[in-house]
Amino acid sequence: MFCGDYVQGTIFPAPNFNPVMDAELLGGALQGFGCDKDLLIDILTQRCNTQRLLIAEAYLGAFGRDLVGDLKEKLSNHFKDVMVGLMYPPPSYDAHELWHAMKGAGTDENCLIDILASRTNREIFQMREAYYLQYSRDLQEDIYSETSGHFRDMLMSLVQGTREEGYADPATATQDAMVLWQACQQRTGQHKTLLQVMLCNKGCQQLGLVFQEFQNISGQDIVDAINECYEGYFRELLVAIVLCVRDKPAYFAYRLYSAIHDLGFHNKTVIRILISRSEIDLMSIRKRYKERYGKSLFHDIKNFASGHYEKALLAICAGDTDDY
Repeated sequence: MFCGDYVQGTIFPAPNFNPVMDAELLGGALQGFGCDKDLLIDILTQRCNTQRLLIAEAYLGAFGRDLVGDLKEKLSNHFKDVMVGLMYPPPSYDAHELWHAMKGAGTDENCLIDILASRTNREIFQMREAYYLQYSRDLQEDIYSETSGHFRDMLMSLVQGTREEGYADPATATQDAMVLWQACQQRTGQHKTLLQVMLCNKGCQQLGLVFQEFQNISGQDIVDAINECYEGYFRELLVAIVLCVRDKPAYFAYRLYSAIHDLGFHNKTVIRILISRSEIDLMSIRKRYKERYGKSLFHDIKNFASGHYEKALLAICAGDTDDY
């Protein structure tokens, strides 16, 4: 599988959709001292993002209040992060996550890697626009100021959104593979730049051929070679690009497993991946997760999350329930 292949999400447009009725139900759930969290989950996780935005418009019309503002006021902790996150259009959600990854002391490099290594040219263009509209700042400038070295150079290339699309040229795959092999052998600044140019700009289909030729030339998988030759976040970004080119759902399954098991349930990562992939390939991510790790994503979420937070995450993952 390469990055343009068919995949499937878990959230779809609800049939017989009535945004005014949903808005009224949400208004009832959010008014007063209590809050009907089950109703919030039932509505917001069972509508696609476009429908949620229409609900927000109807809510404003019916109550003169901002739905996102009311969710922030009435909810708390990670459950709030899930419910509010569902209300962002996808480019705005990416922009929101990138902003919070870079603001304040320290930078969440893994968030930058997850988003910029996996998005299409169109998605990157839209997130850059959303970032400027939401924060009146240039995404590229913020990445430049918050990162450094060859890691920064790679991110700056990715955020251009200029990856080739469509046609692959088998005739140049061997030549490109030789460039990769030399970059892994010599590791100079010049060779890191060659890695950057190739991995950030070549099309997915072309890179798939190049990785196959790399195996033929070196007798080694490109991921193993990168892990041996490089280190730090630069290495993590290189590996993420390769894995996303090969099988994007498998990459996110790996990231979810790591966030759940290696990091003691890293809530931000789990929430971000589930929301951002829910209408794209979350069903495929679930399948890869179970194939590779033996346990279902449902099983692991239930083991580490609880209450309405757990219920909301499971609802986003749903689609079918064979993996419960």
